[in-house]
Amino acid sequence: MLDQLRAMGVFACVVEKNSFSGAARELGITTSAVSQQIRSLEQDMEVVLLHRSTRKLSLTEAGQAFFHSCQEMLSAAERGKIRINELRDDLIGELRIASTPELCANHVIPALSHWMSAHRGLSVHLEADNQYIDLIDGRIDIALRMSPKIDDQQLHAVPLAHVEQVLVAAPSFINQSPLISRPEDLVKHDLLAMNIMKNHHHLAFQHGVSGENIHIEMDSRFSTNNILVAKSMCLQGHGIARILYLDIQKDLVSGSLVEVLPEWKLPAFTLYAVMSKREQQPTKIHRCLDALKQYFSQLPGGRIYQEAS
Repeated sequence: MLDQLRAMGVFACVVEKNSFSGAARELGITTSAVSQQIRSLEQDMEVVLLHRSTRKLSLTEAGQAFFHSCQEMLSAAERGKIRINELRDDLIGELRIASTPELCANHVIPALSHWMSAHRGLSVHLEADNQYIDLIDGRIDIALRMSPKIDDQQLHAVPLAHVEQVLVAAPSFINQSPLISRPEDLVKHDLLAMNIMKNHHHLAFQHGVSGENIHIEMDSRFSTNNILVAKSMCLQGHGIARILYLDIQKDLVSGSLVEVLPEWKLPAFTLYAVMSKREQQPTKIHRCLDALKQYFSQLPGGRIYQEAS
């Protein structure tokens, strides 16, 4: 098929130049190669396309009809090339972003809201799911993922922010429960387990000053796969929840939740923007990434949020 399409392009050039040698010069090939392409076309279609004489070329009836088809093909190819260049260089077409529902609602939309409004030729799809989404199968341009590190050589990962995990509980729960002064005290309490987290019953602590490490296992009477549900149960005083700081920051500021054992640190994560590895990313992906970087670099500072280097 590709050979035939190439031959159609050669045929159209011969007609436009009205000469085999002129087409050869235009295409940068030999005159004999041009002749061979035309002969192959005529043999494949079992028609004569050109009347040849020593002085000129003329189209047969079949050749005239075929020339129009070749022109349409070349015009379509040129339009396709222009469209590809637009999609690569301009902020148009579709952009598909994947992350968790909480990240999409609380951070991705605020990060990109002004940018999306400014580029109305861009269609944006937000795939909000707690499950891992394959970038190729899901046609995802950018996925925001929380992980200690990303080692997949097929992916290009850009760190956006370092995010800590914190243990939180409602003030009413703290006031009615035995004193929690060290991680070992937690075994007397229920963990509101987030079962989308690996080893969700296991907690590894490090003291912020002494560096002491303690590992414990907590029992769970309640569990969920959704952060909003875990936070709601926590607000109602049903137990202690381990939640990422960016999902709980406003509740800590308002005092509706308080941090448990703030001097003891849980392992931190890095928020990454992840893309499929390719030689050249479209401009829309670069610009979206710039907007995400700017947003996360301007979030409130302190011990939790720092722009990743």
